[in-house]
Amino acid sequence: MTNLKFVLSIIIGLIISLNMFGQTVLNNFKNPILPGYHPDPSIVRVGEDYYLANSTFIWYPGIPIYHSRDLVNWEQIGNAIDRPDQLNFDGLESTQGVYAVTIRYHEGIFYLITTCVNCDGNFYITATDPAGPWSDPIWLKDAPGIDPSLMWDDDGKCYYTGQNWISKQDWPTQCGIWLQELDLEQQKLVGERKILTYGHANNASYTEGPHLYKINGNYMLLLSEGGTGLYHALSVHHSESIWGPYVADLINPVLTHRHFGVKSLIQAVGHGDLVETQNGEWWAVTLGKRVIEGQTTLARETFLSKVEFEDKTPIFNNGKGKVLKEQERPNLPWFPFKVKSSKDDFEGHELGLEWCFIRIPKQKFHIIKNGQLKIKLRSEVLDSLGNSSLIIKRIEDHKFTATTKLSFKTGKQNEQAGLAIYRTNKNYYLLLKEKNDLVLIKSFKGVKEEVIRVPYNKIEVILRAEGKNNDVRFSYGESLNKMKEIEGSQSLKVIADGNGNQFNGAGIGMYASSNGVKSENHALFDWFSYEGE
Repeated sequence: MTNLKFVLSIIIGLIISLNMFGQTVLNNFKNPILPGYHPDPSIVRVGEDYYLANSTFIWYPGIPIYHSRDLVNWEQIGNAIDRPDQLNFDGLESTQGVYAVTIRYHEGIFYLITTCVNCDGNFYITATDPAGPWSDPIWLKDAPGIDPSLMWDDDGKCYYTGQNWISKQDWPTQCGIWLQELDLEQQKLVGERKILTYGHANNASYTEGPHLYKINGNYMLLLSEGGTGLYHALSVHHSESIWGPYVADLINPVLTHRHFGVKSLIQAVGHGDLVETQNGEWWAVTLGKRVIEGQTTLARETFLSKVEFEDKTPIFNNGKGKVLKEQERPNLPWFPFKVKSSKDDFEGHELGLEWCFIRIPKQKFHIIKNGQLKIKLRSEVLDSLGNSSLIIKRIEDHKFTATTKLSFKTGKQNEQAGLAIYRTNKNYYLLLKEKNDLVLIKSFKGVKEEVIRVPYNKIEVILRAEGKNNDVRFSYGESLNKMKEIEGSQSLKVIADGNGNQFNGAGIGMYASSNGVKSENHALFDWFSYEGE
């Protein structure tokens, strides 16, 4: 009996140790919380639920909406711009379209306010369910600048804060943050308009991304400065009145990685939004860039940091003062979502929420039927500023494998279909099946070249791209166990920030084109898988 008790005590001790270890793992989270192309995050809490939105520029559907209960695990529940008649992206460059968005909630209604650059300016949309549907845009014609935000004061009035360039600048790239009341019944700005600040210093550049909060009876204006590159930063200003004067906090910038220099593994931290949990903790979502071997291939991502107030000053990750790769998670019940399969078998009737187009299709060019995604070959090409037959999802990992099975038959030299890695109409890779060949095409800074061509006359083919840090290798085969690597790795500098790549992010997916000639042909994709680590 004594020996049995001893054995049981050891087993119980091991179980307790394992549980403690498991709890330690669960008590920490890793940044970014939304990897890949997820810039300009904005967040709101409603009860015990958290909702987050990102800017999307000319990707469509636009403005993904994510839901969480613990601020760490997130699930996409919708896209706010999901109808072709809401916006028009025709002819827009990749750096234009839907800029920074703010999500807010007031008296049963969700609000998204943002800018559509080169397509009518600032607007807001509303919904009673954040998953949608969202209303048609309500345009604010007399609202200049970008990056609008909303807040409701204690008297129920709604206030608009925005950014605008200064006509007579005292220093280069000087911008002002302005405030005005928004009458939601009249759907227009009313009353006085006032500049609140030009930034925290007399050389503050690209002052933008304002969010106004009322905390413990005082007003705090959080804004971005320094541009969205290496010198990006967050600063705060305080006032006892909503109209000011706003005084810069003595520790500004309250968060930045600019002082870590170009060797920092996390750079360009800024453009943040604050949220208070139901337990009284404060957290911030910000954008940032992960740098691998000097390159940023995943663009701007969404990071999470703890905030503590010392008097009126927000302290980000107290004692650290920076965005952390890993830290203790919020004091909220752990709420993971079901992990989505890495493989899309196209079994439903519609594409999943993660799939996107570049610009907005005027007519539907795809259909899901009998477990296949059928994409129509259209004359539009990837290099144009129109909507081509391209369907992509975000690349979220520095190490990834994307594979698809294609069935495609053509007797014409101009018809192509296959796998695409896309950043802009000037920077991309294509691995395409033609009449009797497979061809790897690279476009870098608008210079298009045929990298390699291999004979292939089968109707079906497996196409694969394997990314590792800043390199990618392509392969093909009749089946998964007969894959052949295309000789030589290629550089993912093609999709990295710089070189004409800015603001948006990179995607991977499927493409088909008849290259300027009308066609009735289609490409059939049996499945698409994406695995990252």
